[in-house]
Amino acid sequence: MIQVGIVGGTGYVAGELLRLLMYHPEVNLRFVYSHSHAGKQIKSVHEDLFMLDGFTFSEEVSTDADVVFLSLGHGNSTKFLRDHTFSPKTKIIDLSNDFRLKENNHLGGRKFVYGLTEKNSKAIAAAENIANPGCFATAIQLGLLPLAHEKILQDDIHIHGITGSTGAGRGLSETAHFSWRNNNVSVYKPFVHQHLGEISETLTYEQPDFQGGVNFIPMRGNFTRGILTTMYTQCNLSQQALEQLYKNYYADSIFTKVSSYPIHLKQVVNTNFCLLHVEKHGNKALVVSAIDNLLKGAAGQAVENMNLMFGLAQDTGLKLKPSYF
Repeated sequence: MIQVGIVGGTGYVAGELLRLLMYHPEVNLRFVYSHSHAGKQIKSVHEDLFMLDGFTFSEEVSTDADVVFLSLGHGNSTKFLRDHTFSPKTKIIDLSNDFRLKENNHLGGRKFVYGLTEKNSKAIAAAENIANPGCFATAIQLGLLPLAHEKILQDDIHIHGITGSTGAGRGLSETAHFSWRNNNVSVYKPFVHQHLGEISETLTYEQPDFQGGVNFIPMRGNFTRGILTTMYTQCNLSQQALEQLYKNYYADSIFTKVSSYPIHLKQVVNTNFCLLHVEKHGNKALVVSAIDNLLKGAAGQAVENMNLMFGLAQDTGLKLKPSYF
């Protein structure tokens, strides 16, 4: 059994990690660390995990676990790893943005591999440390990878994406409050979203001569979970060729599927799938991407990474049906 620890156990992503790992057939959950809730029962925070009766948040970290998931706020993973020394055999999967960019992908003797499983599966399988991609970054990169891989991105890319309220985390803020968010949508961080860096690095790695802009308008939605993005850019391929390109690229993918029909969020919520749909309009390609922000965009992809690192089937513990109704 893989001995697993979670650091930062009270947020939405940590709750989903717990939900996945408690039923994972190859995992023994060793500890769930929380400085603010040490000694309290996990079910007192994650009320959907009432079956974890008697399981409490730890005030100590087992430094010899096989793998530790860091589910901390951005910037806090670096500090935590500087303050805590883990065994060299302990693998780290970080869910913050601390180590995603090439210029920041190392700390001490640890080097982090970018954990986009559809692109980096071989490197992930050999890695000791993983920087799990961001949620919007996952949805957008999976939508654009086939075009970049074939070196046919020609012009600026225009992206609109909307995310559920869980994307803002569990902490209270004005724009996460029910009375503000309900029956409401809004734009935030236009053109400067924090995930643009990792998106640009992936695109230019696949297509080094790409000089176009990536124009991203993110939006807050009045629903709980899920991300739907639309992307369009100039493309000379026909509808048939475009769809075939995407189906060929993801032919062996377990979790990214290409639909010939228009897609919507309910098809992927509560799953680790990314669903894509492509259309040709004049000289432009439109790509629609849908994921669950807490699963494929965070905890689910992190478990995918763990499975690959330990030589397990990629979908172990991740065979989830959408919550369609």
